Amino acid sequence: MAITGKTRYRAFVRASGGPRYVVALTVDALGTGLLRPFLLLYGVTVSKLSAPVTGTAMTVGVVAGLLCMPAVGRWLDRGARSTVVAASMLVRVLGVVLLLADSAGYAWLFATAALFLGIGNQAWPAAHAALVATVADGRERDAALAAGRALRNAGLGAGALVATACLTGGVEALRVLAVVTGLAYLVAAALAWSVHVHARQAPAPAEVGRRESVPRMGALLAANVVYVFCLNVPEIALPLILVTQLHASPVWSAAVFVANTVLVVTLQIPVTVFLSRFPRRSVLALGGVVLTVSYLGFLAAASLGAGWGAPAVAAVSVVCTVGEIVYAGSATALVTALAPDRVLGRVLARFQLSTGFGLAVSPAAITALAPHGPAALWGSLSAATLLAAGAVVTEKDPVKPPSAGVSAARAGSVPSGGSVAASRGGTRSSIKDCSEWSP
Repeated sequence: MAITGKTRYRAFVRASGGPRYVVALTVDALGTGLLRPFLLLYGVTVSKLSAPVTGTAMTVGVVAGLLCMPAVGRWLDRGARSTVVAASMLVRVLGVVLLLADSAGYAWLFATAALFLGIGNQAWPAAHAALVATVADGRERDAALAAGRALRNAGLGAGALVATACLTGGVEALRVLAVVTGLAYLVAAALAWSVHVHARQAPAPAEVGRRESVPRMGALLAANVVYVFCLNVPEIALPLILVTQLHASPVWSAAVFVANTVLVVTLQIPVTVFLSRFPRRSVLALGGVVLTVSYLGFLAAASLGAGWGAPAVAAVSVVCTVGEIVYAGSATALVTALAPDRVLGRVLARFQLSTGFGLAVSPAAITALAPHGPAALWGSLSAATLLAAGAVVTEKDPVKPPSAGVSAARAGSVPSGGSVAASRGGTRSSIKDCSEWSP
């Protein structure tokens, strides 16, 4: 049968989890975009809490979500895939319900809602990556992970735009947005659960005994904490520099954020596919170098002062976004490629811990360095990111135990009728057996 564009598209959708799962991701992202950017505003205006109390509750939610990651990793290693994805969505439904119930301004109720939302937000990336790693192999898996990120960014952006337009309705509009968000999470959870992806665990190889150790990958995880700072540069660092130091209009900050979103949505897949001809570890190190160059560019742009400073920062932000795209397209892909099948969940959980920790500390680090001038902020970020890139390059890959064929421990995951190239170990194989997957 001739391979057409339509055939390749269908194979790509299957590698991404199937049509229903793609719809679930879209609905989930749209719902998240409606509320998550405005959660602080919800706590202040609807729940009538002070900004410090609201912010503290949100931080506690993020930290609690990170503390749950080891349990999520063990659950994934028992073979669960779509069930964990659905659970990460359902727990956020509970969070939204508690938000709607908090009409009297109880801090503990808002904190509990933020806790459930934080758990869901932290569990979802690892669960999604494990599901994609189960239904696809090799570079098709990398492209599917990139597609998931692009789709999520598009949904988050669209949801945020809709929410922004609705905010003219005041407090009642925020309540309505919360209701719609809860319904979106519920529908997405039902769709994700309905694909029934479950990984059959192969017996442990005799060479490694009954238990298989989790590879440390300490340098990679530590480097990831530094790399993650790039995700908060458009939202925190650049608005801080543009408004407080260059005294530019807030329109510049909004333009940078919109451009970042558009570039990620449009370039994430093609850039990831283009770079798939190179080793993942080298690509990840390249992402660190690009980010370092962009940070040095911000340092030079900030020295221009008012007038040319803001346009220069906006121009350099494009380079930073390219670095972010390279990083995002290679980091999770590298982790899933290095992880032994039987401990994939725990490896992804550790990776998400490093990501969440980086996202949690980066706002405090950026706001602490910024008052000391552009050299302190961008010089520190440049040095740390370049060291992280060096650590990625020099770390040796963990030795994976022998397995009975490609993806022997990841099974039952795609509908029949398609094939995907698997490049693990330089081999190619048909896409996995579909006995445990409902399209």
